[in-house]
Amino acid sequence: MSTKQTNTDLFNYHRRNTVEVNVGGVKIGCNNPVRVQSMTNTSTMDTEGSVAQVKRIVAKGGEIVRLTTQGSREATNLGAIKKLLEKENFTVPLVADVHFNASVADVAAQYADKVRVNPGNYVDTARTFKHIDYSDEEYAEELVRLRKRFVAFLDLCKREGKAIRVGVNHGSLSDRIMSRYGDTPSGVVESCMEFLRICRNENFDNVVVSIKTSNTAMMVTTVRRLVAVMAEEGISYPLHLGVTEAGDAEDGRIKSAVGIGALLADGIGDTVRVSLAEAPENEIPVAKELVEYISARAGHTPIAAFADKNFNYIEPQRRKTNKVGCIGSDQVPVVVSGYCTKDQNIAPDFLVCNGTITDNSGADFITLQYNDITPEVIEKLRSSENCVIIAESNHINPVAELRAIVHKLMSEGVGTPVIIRRTYHESSVESLRIKAAADLGVMFIDGLADGIWIENEGISDEQINAIAFGILQATRTRISKTEYIACPGCGRTMYDLQGTLARIKAATGHLKGLKIGVMGCIVNGPGEMADADYGYVGAARGKVSLYRKQVCVEKNIPEEEAIEHLLKLIESDRTKE
Repeated sequence: MSTKQTNTDLFNYHRRNTVEVNVGGVKIGCNNPVRVQSMTNTSTMDTEGSVAQVKRIVAKGGEIVRLTTQGSREATNLGAIKKLLEKENFTVPLVADVHFNASVADVAAQYADKVRVNPGNYVDTARTFKHIDYSDEEYAEELVRLRKRFVAFLDLCKREGKAIRVGVNHGSLSDRIMSRYGDTPSGVVESCMEFLRICRNENFDNVVVSIKTSNTAMMVTTVRRLVAVMAEEGISYPLHLGVTEAGDAEDGRIKSAVGIGALLADGIGDTVRVSLAEAPENEIPVAKELVEYISARAGHTPIAAFADKNFNYIEPQRRKTNKVGCIGSDQVPVVVSGYCTKDQNIAPDFLVCNGTITDNSGADFITLQYNDITPEVIEKLRSSENCVIIAESNHINPVAELRAIVHKLMSEGVGTPVIIRRTYHESSVESLRIKAAADLGVMFIDGLADGIWIENEGISDEQINAIAFGILQATRTRISKTEYIACPGCGRTMYDLQGTLARIKAATGHLKGLKIGVMGCIVNGPGEMADADYGYVGAARGKVSLYRKQVCVEKNIPEEEAIEHLLKLIESDRTKE
């Protein structure tokens, strides 16, 4: 699929057109603001505890709150939670999160304002990672069974006036989808589309849709693919955005801002949830700042630019560039900063002093904005083998203008490497993380940049350097440390997620290049472990199972011994290498 086929304007901000969905009085999509939401991590049977947490989320600005509903008891208790909230004058819409049992979704529709169902386990059995050979006729029969059950649920939601979310997680694709499509973006999209086609055919439009994965680049390109397929089939439901299992602290914020920001920049997304392995209310300020930052681009001064005809928006590849020292070609993106350190994992490739690169290593750095790229400049770039462009933008839509620079070079057949330089004026590191990740991450996901240079007076060089390396780590274009794929926790969580994640980080943070999954339960745990080297998964209260990739290697370890077992597993594997 090409950029033209997606109908996406890469250079001017416009919100995607959607139908309007009503979730308990809060409107999503169409001309409504992008809504921010979170999810409780209390037991849904703990009425007072859940109410207290919902109130904290709302106090931070949350507009919708989701609660887990493992069974009919939890789904029914949403009614008690809602009544107590209303008694205290809180009218926030509540969403039931349903997995594994379609009957629970039926119960939840009587009490919740919206019901999230997961196509991977709504009718299909829980994923077992087994390949099943379906004939076309057998596969069609499975779809008939799916349709019959799902239509009954839609009829109930129509009668009750409730909304639904069709929420696909890469980590919980069904064996049926995996057997037919494999662990691919196409499989993720088709898992979603099977349900959306039924909604459309049943004239049920109170639908929000989401596709989530812990791999940020895959999340972005898979949602782009979904948007393109929906457009081809005349479907325009609003989109819920999120990077699942993003983690906590700096990494969780950068990873979420990279993934969500890349899509919001193209007008894709109508409600967002930043998934942090922290208290749920901490997610809201991050989501709000991200949404407000990008929404401010509406109505900006147009940028007259055209996409290179060979650029593939759905499956972007890294731009082919000249090799200039350590910059460009197939080398990892470089980091430019003022931070001097002996730690080679996070040492910048080029040091800066007073805004100037102190060692050019033979490169001829040329600073350019979009309007500077004249025919004369193009000819100079063509004739020089040592040129490196420092691309800058002061436009309110920096993503668009930086894209315009690189697309102009591609269209002209110029292979000069490009380092993206952005100067911010943020007073807090938190704001800089969010905005820089949202602006610059997409440039690396789309393969348009060969380096990163962030400036912000008043923020330390060490912090800026960490943000730059964090953005490259989040886009998986340069790995400098261990990545933690950590879920935010919910009522299904089997242990103290935040404390455990902190202890695992302390024990494994020195290991470069590993991906470790820290999962509260089995809903997405084993599936997301396909993208992790090791998994630490809640198996029961006080019990943990350890995974190597998707394979469970130790079951039901006492929680107090599990981290030690994880370290032994990693050390044993490294000894064998």
